[in-house]
Amino acid sequence: MEPALFEYYAGGSADNLTLRDNRTAFERLRLNPRVLVDVSAVDPSVEVLGHRESMPVMVAPTAMARLAHPDGELAIARAAARAGVTQVLSSLSTYSIEEVAGAGANTWFQLYVFKDRAISEHLVRRVEAAGYRALVLTVDLPVPGLRENLTRSGFDPSDLTMSNFTEVMKGHQEGGFFTYIHDNFDGSLTWDDVEWLHSITDLPMVVKGVLRADDAVRAVEAGVAGVLVSNHGGRQLDTAIAGIDALPAIAAAVDGRAAVFVDGGIRRGTDVVKALALGARAVLVGRPLLWGLAVGGESGAADVLAMLRAEVENAMALCGVPSVTDLPPDLVT
Repeated sequence: MEPALFEYYAGGSADNLTLRDNRTAFERLRLNPRVLVDVSAVDPSVEVLGHRESMPVMVAPTAMARLAHPDGELAIARAAARAGVTQVLSSLSTYSIEEVAGAGANTWFQLYVFKDRAISEHLVRRVEAAGYRALVLTVDLPVPGLRENLTRSGFDPSDLTMSNFTEVMKGHQEGGFFTYIHDNFDGSLTWDDVEWLHSITDLPMVVKGVLRADDAVRAVEAGVAGVLVSNHGGRQLDTAIAGIDALPAIAAAVDGRAAVFVDGGIRRGTDVVKALALGARAVLVGRPLLWGLAVGGESGAADVLAMLRAEVENAMALCGVPSVTDLPPDLVT
C-alpha cells in the first residue's frame, strides 16, 4: 500500500496511546485453563441476533476498503460469506449498499446520524430494501478525533467514490466529500435520536462506541438489541479506556438484556476467548481484514478469518472449553 493510505488504516488519534492500549490490554490478561475436559470436538459457533455465526468473530465496519484493494468491501463480504460470519458495512463504503448486499454475506449496516436527518433516513430505507439484518449506530463521533497522522502523511482520498452518497453529493462538490460529511457530523446527537431511529425502522439496533456501564444501561432502556464496546479503534478520544478493559463492567450492567460486543486490538484466537469469557457475545475485527485484503484480495481476507477460526478452536481446546457458550469469567486473570 502507499504509505499515506496505509497510515489512514493503521493510525489512531493524537499520540496513539489508546491505539496501543487496545492491544496491550489484551496482552496483560492471562488465561487460567481447565484440564481433563473432553475437548475432542469443540464448537465455536454462536447465535447473534437470530443468526448463527460459525464463530464469535464478525467483520467490523471499516471505511474506504478500496484503498487496500480494488474489490474493497465486495471482497470482504465474499470472504465473510465463505467464513459464515456477519459483515458490518461502513456508511463510508466505496461500494454501495446494494452492491455489497449481492455478495452473499449476512450483513449489518453501520450508520451515522447526520445534521440533515434526511441523509440518514435515506440510507436506512436503502438498507431495509437491500435486506440488511441490523443497524449499528455509531455514537462516539460527534466531532472527528485528532487524526494528526493524516495531516503528516498527506492523506488524500479525493479520487475515491463514496457510493452510498452519490445522490447526496450532487450540488455539494465544493470542498469535496470529506469536507461535506465532516461538516454534517452532528454534535447534538442524543438518546432522543435513538428513539427517532426506532420510530422509522423495525431493524434491530446496536449502539457502537459505548465505554461506560451507565451508558450501556441507558442504551438497553432505549430498546437496543446490542451494545458494542468500542473506542473507535483508537481513532477518536486518545487516552480513552481500552474496550476489553471496559467490557466486564458493561456486561455486568447489561446483565443479559441485550447482546454485548467488543472491538479494538483483537489479533489472536486467545483474544476472542478472553473477550467472550469477560462477557462478550462476539467480537468485531477490522484492521486484520484490511491487511488480508491488501495482501490477497478476497482470498487474503478469507485467510485471516480462517486463521482466526483455527486459533479460536485451538484456544478453546487448550482452555478445556468445548463450547463458546461455556466460557466462565474465571478463565481470565
